Amino acid sequence: MSTMLGQCLRQFGQKLVRRKPQFREEPESPETPPLNTLDLVVIGLDNMLGAGIYILIGGVAKYVAGPAIILFLLVAGLTTLLSGLCYVELATGVKVPVSGYYVSYVTMGQLYAFITGWNLLLYLIIATACIARAWSSTFDSLIGNHISEALGGTFSLQMPYFLASFPDFLALGLVLLLTGLLALRVYESTVINKVFTGLNILVLSFIILSGFIKGDLHNWKLMEQDYTLAAAGSGDADSLGLLGSGGFVPFGFDGILQGAATCFYAFVGFAHIVNAGRKARNPQWSIPLAVMISFFICFLVCFGVSAALTLMVPYYLIQLESPLPQAFVYVGWESAKYVVAVGTLCILLYSLLSIMFIMAQLTYAMAKDGLLFRGLAWIPAPTNARTDAPTDARIIVRTIALTGNPIMAVFVPGTLAAVMALLFDFTDLVDLMSLRSLLAYSLVTFSVLVLRYQPAQNGSKKEKTEEETKVEPEVEGGPLESEPEAGTSNILKSLWFPPSTNPTRKSGQIVYGCASLVVLLLIILSLILYQ
Repeated sequence: MSTMLGQCLRQFGQKLVRRKPQFREEPESPETPPLNTLDLVVIGLDNMLGAGIYILIGGVAKYVAGPAIILFLLVAGLTTLLSGLCYVELATGVKVPVSGYYVSYVTMGQLYAFITGWNLLLYLIIATACIARAWSSTFDSLIGNHISEALGGTFSLQMPYFLASFPDFLALGLVLLLTGLLALRVYESTVINKVFTGLNILVLSFIILSGFIKGDLHNWKLMEQDYTLAAAGSGDADSLGLLGSGGFVPFGFDGILQGAATCFYAFVGFAHIVNAGRKARNPQWSIPLAVMISFFICFLVCFGVSAALTLMVPYYLIQLESPLPQAFVYVGWESAKYVVAVGTLCILLYSLLSIMFIMAQLTYAMAKDGLLFRGLAWIPAPTNARTDAPTDARIIVRTIALTGNPIMAVFVPGTLAAVMALLFDFTDLVDLMSLRSLLAYSLVTFSVLVLRYQPAQNGSKKEKTEEETKVEPEVEGGPLESEPEAGTSNILKSLWFPPSTNPTRKSGQIVYGCASLVVLLLIILSLILYQ
């Protein structure tokens, strides 16, 4: 009985650490021109300068950072740059397009992939709901806040505190509409991509220039008397944000880590550079250079937008859900409000569509691997179109079937995101989204520590056999196993000064143990800091 139980536990443990074999890389088409560094930078900026700038800066500046948000962005940018360089290193060891979920499955095993995939999926669902809420609020401010005034107070005071003050039916309808459009594969258009990228650059440039023209340096050194005057003018101090201690850093440096974790989302999007870099003329040079240039430009843009916002509006008067359009109202540029609001709506809509597209792809991949319900990977066949259905319905069903689109992977997470956009408050969604993105990318980059010291274990069967043939002699005679009778001092010496740089099975085991110890210590430290 105990033997059978031990075998079952061993088989279960082997399943948890089982790695996914890499697929063979598809040969490049000879007609596809190679990309240069500038092309990769454009791809990176297209994915990094998205919704994060429009929905994060207002909340962080109002409640966490004040004018010192530029310092928070610097910390978040440096942290994300290191994460991006980790992605570059992973791209050299994984011969497929890099995604956080797939890299975790190939390098770390099934359990790690399950945790990483769920974190990424939850992050995408929450980001969808958050962007939909931001779109709804921007549209509401554009038409005079009629929607919020009509629905305000719909939820009773007995409802849970984490729910919004009113249900956002506009955000619900927007997510459901885009879910239906994704089922018809309307996202795959390079023309739409170029148009929205150009529009995004124009809107951000206009905001930065306007902020420095209409801004006031006094807003970076506000004191308690300014807050008192603002409260007397509004008649309600509760409508203002927190004052803190005033000045450039009103909330001190205690909240820098909290604000940096929230601002992390503003720099996400570097994985697209790594994926596209496989088609570069010189990927070993172009990919890391493009990553660093993209981060530098993204930081300058975020710096300019946040500085412009806090110069135009006192940080405690920033409107949380539509900060940029309302900033122009505060400085007296009513007409500019509509220009910025329309541009913001278009960019948020495009970002929402792209995130939902990635969400459907991840759901399909996890369901196909058995880490989600396999029904989510169902793709309708062309024979599913009913001949007795009305003409219009028959055309729609046939269109969906012929596209080969995983319908359930589109509709199920899309519906969940729509419900979250309907019920949950914007600030809670922003915090959850940012922390989930930080955790998900931290899990991915953490695998670099383990992968760097592991002998090659993936690839096709032929490649794996060849690698094992080369590695096995090194394992048997490696520096960590050649002298099992040596004392502790020799073992420590071989750890600090290994005679060979080739990874062995023993080095992989040591790194696994050290990585697990680091995780345990971080959990304990987090619990202590939380208390």
